[in-house]
Amino acid sequence: MRFHGQQAFRAVILLLFVFFIYKLHITNDILKLINPKYSALSITGVVILLLLFIAQLPRIWALKEEEYDHHGDHHRHHHHHDHGDGRLNGKKILSYVIIILPVATGLLIPPQTLDASIAAKKGAMLSLRNDALKAEQQKEEITDDDEQQNEAEKDNPKPTVPNERSTPSDDNPQDPNVDSNTVTREEYDQIIQNLEQSSSIKMSESLYSTYYQAINTDMEKYEGREITLNGFVCKEDGFASNQLVIGRFIITHCVADSSVIGFLSEFEDAASLPPDKWIEATGTIKIEEYNGVKMPIVDVTEWKEVERLEQPYLYPLSIQIM
Repeated sequence: MRFHGQQAFRAVILLLFVFFIYKLHITNDILKLINPKYSALSITGVVILLLLFIAQLPRIWALKEEEYDHHGDHHRHHHHHDHGDGRLNGKKILSYVIIILPVATGLLIPPQTLDASIAAKKGAMLSLRNDALKAEQQKEEITDDDEQQNEAEKDNPKPTVPNERSTPSDDNPQDPNVDSNTVTREEYDQIIQNLEQSSSIKMSESLYSTYYQAINTDMEKYEGREITLNGFVCKEDGFASNQLVIGRFIITHCVADSSVIGFLSEFEDAASLPPDKWIEATGTIKIEEYNGVKMPIVDVTEWKEVERLEQPYLYPLSIQIM
């Protein structure tokens, strides 16, 4: 029997990756890196890595005859082939370093959450303005589609079907499971209906992005309504002394595609709040122009400092296709 050091080293690397991803799931830090809907895929990756580790174990110890078949077979088995036991060279060392680097940094450096400095670099107000512009374009497309549908219904009227949906029991229904982050089409329609009928809007964690999109898409419908939200303070050059953004990071797939959503807010105490301070604010939605773009702005009536959430990111709802 012969011990193959490089094969053992490769097995250790596989085991480290298994441990690292498993640790992310146990500590829930995985939600700082990916959208929860990909958690099952991540676990599948752990299982595959574990199977590869098990398959690697027999290669660590092997019979000498498998490598050196005495005389002529030695050249037949080994010429122009490197089965992982050849002499270390610069190319191999560089390959090992590239593979080890992500798992080493992941184990030694805990995952960090994005903050106001990253939001400023990404351009928080640019993101909010783009959201408002996209929402306006979507609204125009929906309006055009509705007009065409109405014309078609005039020509071919349909029988009236009674609405069987129950009236919502409160203004802000209980959130769906934030870890599953998936709702059916019926549940999604009910969420939007409840929002439209609510007199006071609470921007809860799992419904934040859904409410945010709905408010931007139809600003006039929600103008004058009370809204409560929390997030980190973000400021940019050009803001008035009473302006700041109450922002949140939203992750669609992974942290690399994160973007800032939230509301430009106005209140007297804004000047005293430093960037990255977490606050909860209640105010009234109004519509104003910022750099030529109409957008919903929160006129804050009361606010308080709060602790940053342990899991500060938001994830858009996924609609289950039946």
